[in-house]
Amino acid sequence: MKTKIKFSSVYEIEKRKIDKRLKSLLKDRQPLSLYKPGSYILESSGKRIRPLLVLFSVKAVGGKFSDSYSAAVAVELLHNFTLVHDDIMDNADKRRGLATLHKKYDLSTAILVGDSLLSVAYESLLKDLKLNSKGVVAAFTKGLVEVCEGQSLDKEFEMKKNVAISDYKLMIRKKTASMIEMCCKIGGYIGNGSKKEIDALSKFGRNIGIAFQIQDDLLDAVADETKFGKLVGGDLKEGKRTYLFLKALEKAKGNDKKLLKLVIKNKGIRKNEISKYQDIYRKLGVIDDAKKEIKNYTDRALRSLIVLKKMENRELFHSFADYLISRNK
Repeated sequence: MKTKIKFSSVYEIEKRKIDKRLKSLLKDRQPLSLYKPGSYILESSGKRIRPLLVLFSVKAVGGKFSDSYSAAVAVELLHNFTLVHDDIMDNADKRRGLATLHKKYDLSTAILVGDSLLSVAYESLLKDLKLNSKGVVAAFTKGLVEVCEGQSLDKEFEMKKNVAISDYKLMIRKKTASMIEMCCKIGGYIGNGSKKEIDALSKFGRNIGIAFQIQDDLLDAVADETKFGKLVGGDLKEGKRTYLFLKALEKAKGNDKKLLKLVIKNKGIRKNEISKYQDIYRKLGVIDDAKKEIKNYTDRALRSLIVLKKMENRELFHSFADYLISRNK
């Protein structure tokens, strides 16, 4: 209990610092037609898990938070770049309870703002490059390359009849986990960690990232909608191949199999059909399957941290993992 209280305190303090930096980052830049919409995106609330992982990883190898705030801001900018473009591709109306950028402004503005966020991300990253600069830039760039590959795989799934769970795991490793892995790796480099420490942090990020995405799939399927903040069952409605859907398709027989195949054929379902498919998930036990998979990847992530010298640093990551997989939104 003591560790969790400490984690919560550190998390809230550092999250506020990141929020403050993000809110002021584009404030005095011109032209306003570019940077005002950019500020709109950055001022929306977010969990800020990626920049916080940079800070925690720096600390884990003996560095200081103060060595890495610019890099922490850079990864959040990169993350928001991906969100702006994802929203355009999905034609989404809302993000974090607010109108998406292309809905509030227009499509051309959203595309350009997304690109500018990526540019400013590199600008911010370069400010913290005192040690291991080649490793930091290489990790950051690899994260960017892989998240684009992951998004492309995700879009490919919309056109494919058959998607295996192994295909899905490759997609989320690139689209979600690669960014989280990159944050841990960058922190390790900036803190001047050993190769062994950086490899351990990298493995933690990769595995907790996969657990994080499967948890997202689970929440979308069965969360309390009042806490979740958006429609539960949205992935089913849009016909997305999530871990739960693919596991259900793997296990289903008879009429359940036919109903699941209709989701693929029709590219989604109606809102009033969501509860029927939730019942199929429960009957087939895929909710429990997802929980086991989340625990499996979380355990893998935490086992990699044994090389970290200080127990308090390992405990910080343990608490961070607890926070990620016990969240309700």
